[in-house]
Amino acid sequence: MSAPAPAVKAAVESRRELVNAAFDERLPIEEPERLYRASRHLLDAGGKRLRPVVTLLVAEALLDGDVTDERYEAMSTLDGSDEIDLMAAAASIETIQSFTLIHDDIMDDDDLRRGVPAVHRVFDTETAILAGDTLYSKAFEFMLETGGRPERMVQALSELAQTCTRICEGQSLDVEFERRRAVTTDEYIHMVEQKTAVLYAAAARIPALLLGADQETADALGAYGLDVGRAFQIRDDVLDLTVPSEQLGKQRGSDLVEGKRTAVTLHAREQGVDVESLVATDDLDAVTEDEINAAVATLEEAGSIEYARTLSRDLVERGKSRLDVLPDNEAHELLAGLAEYLIERGY
Repeated sequence: MSAPAPAVKAAVESRRELVNAAFDERLPIEEPERLYRASRHLLDAGGKRLRPVVTLLVAEALLDGDVTDERYEAMSTLDGSDEIDLMAAAASIETIQSFTLIHDDIMDDDDLRRGVPAVHRVFDTETAILAGDTLYSKAFEFMLETGGRPERMVQALSELAQTCTRICEGQSLDVEFERRRAVTTDEYIHMVEQKTAVLYAAAARIPALLLGADQETADALGAYGLDVGRAFQIRDDVLDLTVPSEQLGKQRGSDLVEGKRTAVTLHAREQGVDVESLVATDDLDAVTEDEINAAVATLEEAGSIEYARTLSRDLVERGKSRLDVLPDNEAHELLAGLAEYLIERGY
């Protein structure tokens, strides 16, 4: 059973505010000021904080009881032997997310992120690279601040390190795919898993490791994160084509214009669509709304947008089934509802 959408949105909003407050304390603007302002730029620009919300909700579900705001920073483990700072783990996860966005924008030479100029546009490329590197390092500092048993800390740090490696591997595949004409759907799904879904998996698995859950539970929660993370990215493939630029916070159709492989375009190729000819330019500043509209109409006619919607739906349903390892409680329902939200959201 899933929590209704209004309850999920309220749960995300309340926990997002707590995560935002945690960054004010854990990542202040200090010397060198320019570096830390660059590091905070995207964090201050907003974001749904979905990954740290997953971390907090998994912990709540495992503990099978009410969790007050204060308890996130002094949360008892499942066996009652320790107290851990779960908010530090949530902040670590979001810090990695922000690090990847800064570097992605540099690699893609994007102008906007979350409706504001990208970090390398506001500052400069060198500062943006350093800001991303700083966030990467800070994420491990934050994870160390969670406390608890040394063996559990090592497991959490190992999970975070392996996740970062896989994200880099996924980003490398994404770049490689832009240079290859032939990319299979299976290859694309693997790339999405590496680049995007593994951080959702870590967000769900790390609290289980820190709280002392058994291996089966931790693995199932990691699988939940992989499934909903893949669904999230595939839904993004659709939103990139169907949501106005003002809502997206970036140019609509940018993936198509830049020649990126997506679930939509790969399916379209399989239907015989000449995807490269759908827009006449690879310059985001030169592409017109009429061109994007015409391209979307062709992709709709090929059934490719509906294919991606169905694929993301199937992944979410499988992900929700992974939650059977959790007690039946409100946080369990919210995690299922959050999976639904990831593919029903409008932007």
